[in-house]
Amino acid sequence: MSDLVTGDAVVLGLRPARLPSRGLAILLDLAVYVTGYVLISVGLTMATASLDDAAQAAVGVAGFLLFLVGVPIAVETLSHGRSLGKLACGLRVVRDDGGPIRFRHALVRGAMGIVELILTFGSIACIASLVSARGRRLGDVFAGTLVVRERVPGTRVMPVPPPPPWLAGRFTGLDLSAVPDGLWLAVRQYLTRMNQLDPQVGAAMAARLADDLVARTGAPPPAGVPAAAFLMAVVHERQSRDAARAFAAGPAPASMPVPMPVPGPVPGPVAAPVPHVAPAPVAPVEVPRAGGFAPPA
Repeated sequence: MSDLVTGDAVVLGLRPARLPSRGLAILLDLAVYVTGYVLISVGLTMATASLDDAAQAAVGVAGFLLFLVGVPIAVETLSHGRSLGKLACGLRVVRDDGGPIRFRHALVRGAMGIVELILTFGSIACIASLVSARGRRLGDVFAGTLVVRERVPGTRVMPVPPPPPWLAGRFTGLDLSAVPDGLWLAVRQYLTRMNQLDPQVGAAMAARLADDLVARTGAPPPAGVPAAAFLMAVVHERQSRDAARAFAAGPAPASMPVPMPVPGPVPGPVAAPVPHVAPAPVAPVEVPRAGGFAPPA
């Protein structure tokens, strides 16, 4: 499953539905469809009592195909993948790319459902769902669809700790365009959980992530900056850039009225200028250079 990562390195992915919830949704749908089929069959039997046996059989087959095949296809097409059972269980049928399904997707799913759900009493669908990594049955595989969960429990996103004040604005010129989303996600997950890790393990992870970040940006490792502080500063810089782009794309603020000048006090005699004294020169302090990020021994 391909995940989408936002500018804050928060993963947003589709959550596939598993066999228990899918089985419950299918049972609810079948109960509704079978009930409607029985009621319509009774009406058709009474209406076609005067016909011969062949005509009654043809009407019965047509009613079966209509209510157990045609109606599910129409419901999934019109509701964009949310039948009554899926709506009750908080599920939805979507394409592999997350978009809404169309008639051809519902048609393939319905045609395959006759074999793997009705004729084999769901055994083929259960086996295929258990084998598949995303819980898909054969109809989903051939149609290119996926059943996902729409109602998921909310998760609290932990904020990234701020960098040290002495690193503020130090990486404004860093090129972050080549850093992949997976690396941003790994850095964010480490920063939000680094206090829960063993110090030795956490330091080794920070050094490895910082080396990967330096290799992606093409800049030399900063001298005298710990790996964890470097990660905090770079993530903070990316969030600042994203926020600046978001505010820049917004509507322009309304023009403010120009205040009228207020008359000041009457100027008096001009005082004599104070002579400027130049400050004493300060000797530059040499900062030791580091060759990279190394975890503690």
